[in-house]
Amino acid sequence: MNDGDAAVLAGHRRGRFALLAVAGVLIVTAAVSIGLAVADRSGDPPRPAASAAAPTATVPPASARMPGELTSGPLMASSPPTRVSIPSLKATAGIVALGLAADGAMQVPDSATDVGWFTRAPTPGALGPAVLAGHVNWKGRRGTFFDLGKLPVGAGITVDRQDGSTAMFTVSKVEQYPKDHFPTDEVYGATDHAALRLITCGGEFDDTTQHYRDNVIVYARLAHAHAA
Repeated sequence: MNDGDAAVLAGHRRGRFALLAVAGVLIVTAAVSIGLAVADRSGDPPRPAASAAAPTATVPPASARMPGELTSGPLMASSPPTRVSIPSLKATAGIVALGLAADGAMQVPDSATDVGWFTRAPTPGALGPAVLAGHVNWKGRRGTFFDLGKLPVGAGITVDRQDGSTAMFTVSKVEQYPKDHFPTDEVYGATDHAALRLITCGGEFDDTTQHYRDNVIVYARLAHAHAA
């Protein structure tokens, strides 16, 4: 990582996973390396690059999973996200695309303010779990998702999309998990509605591994779809 800082956002190691889009839903079919770590805390000086690998999570094989099918709620055609807003946290940020780096790890936003959309997941508003990830802090600056763990159930999340439409989500739950117990299937698995997952770091910072020990995950579902 640049300048001695390190962040690992939902890292996916090549040769350890397979991702299949079935009926527009992301299916995770192998052991997946998952985690998000930021190499400095708000107000602290920059920290050296992390040396510990992200934890792994094993998920059921594709044969044991059923593809998603819409049974409730609105649905939108696929269109890449451009901006996310969380009014109750007074947070808004542009969205960048996150793919895979040359080493097979997931790319990360290169600023505290940007939020990344994992392009191998559905787009926000389409059937299945769209995945957005952001920093708690980055190079001494507070990240857009710094207060994500404080987001209340029922709060709204708005995602602007490239086609000019807007997807409006409602938070259904906010959970914190140790990184070695990341809920891969619940985050990436098939859903019967248009879902959204926001992921960042949480818990205590481990000075030995240079990682936060937990992940904070917000679960939300599409409540309203506004056309362009």
